[in-house]
Amino acid sequence: MLHHFFFYVLVLSTVLLPLSPAWPKGIVHVFILSGQSNMVGAGEVRSQLSHNDGKGSLEWLTENPATAPHYRHLRNDDGSWKQRDDVQICFFDRRGSLHPGYGSNANKIGPELGFGCSVGDAIKEPVLLIKIAWGGKSLAKDFRPPSLKGETGLNYTKILEHTQEVLRQADQLLPQLKGRTLSLKGFGWHQGWNDRINQSFNDAYTHNMIQFIKDIRRDLKTPALPFVLAETGMSGLEEKHPRALSLMAAQKAVADLPEFKGNVAFVPTRNFYRPATESPSSQAYHWNNNAETYYLIGEHMGHAMLGLLKTH
Repeated sequence: MLHHFFFYVLVLSTVLLPLSPAWPKGIVHVFILSGQSNMVGAGEVRSQLSHNDGKGSLEWLTENPATAPHYRHLRNDDGSWKQRDDVQICFFDRRGSLHPGYGSNANKIGPELGFGCSVGDAIKEPVLLIKIAWGGKSLAKDFRPPSLKGETGLNYTKILEHTQEVLRQADQLLPQLKGRTLSLKGFGWHQGWNDRINQSFNDAYTHNMIQFIKDIRRDLKTPALPFVLAETGMSGLEEKHPRALSLMAAQKAVADLPEFKGNVAFVPTRNFYRPATESPSSQAYHWNNNAETYYLIGEHMGHAMLGLLKTH
């Protein structure tokens, strides 16, 4: 049955949709953002003064003199959050112009905000982000690619199905996409916790990730699709656990392969960790809910993607 589905997957670079006056005819650059809970996103948007005086929230970042220069562009003069009409996002049943609030709920962000701002600023044509992420999923099982022995992961199949659905119904989901050609340009990945806590999953991570990239490219009919892999560095530079260190090394090893030179990039993230004393919480596996961490992960994923696109 899966083979029948592959037959019907859209040839993404040639999808044509009816005309709308909102955006003139032309290209829409499409990026898939996938992974588990840290791609879903747990960065706090609103300041909770009872938690470290609001430090680490997106509001605080835009108001704190030391960080405001980097984040003030996210707000309008009246304090409301800017909506980027040039960057649209679909996160399952939530969709529209990119703005803070596309994390696990309307008061959270994930890497999509920094990623969308980076690529949106650099690409003159409109951008569409298709975010496909769920908490608590492993690469070894849930995202398991079909070329590996064993059962194909349900969430691997869902990535393909949801991508197809969004592109097939894009003119209905986002009317301003009518009349434009949707072109799949890249895939961003931030995942690893559920493989990091399982030794056998950890040991197989590099091989599984290599096959995941190859299978995604094949099944979405986009050979050499630029792929950016963000490190699972939730405990920062002080991390000492052997499985955590080996998982991060396994992720980097994927991008170091000669066959992936110029089309796969690894983004270190440990420097983006902020301690609990500077964050909304002490939930280390969700980066202490620090909005700056999530924004910087996405921003650097976006920069890495743009670098790949220049050589693609």
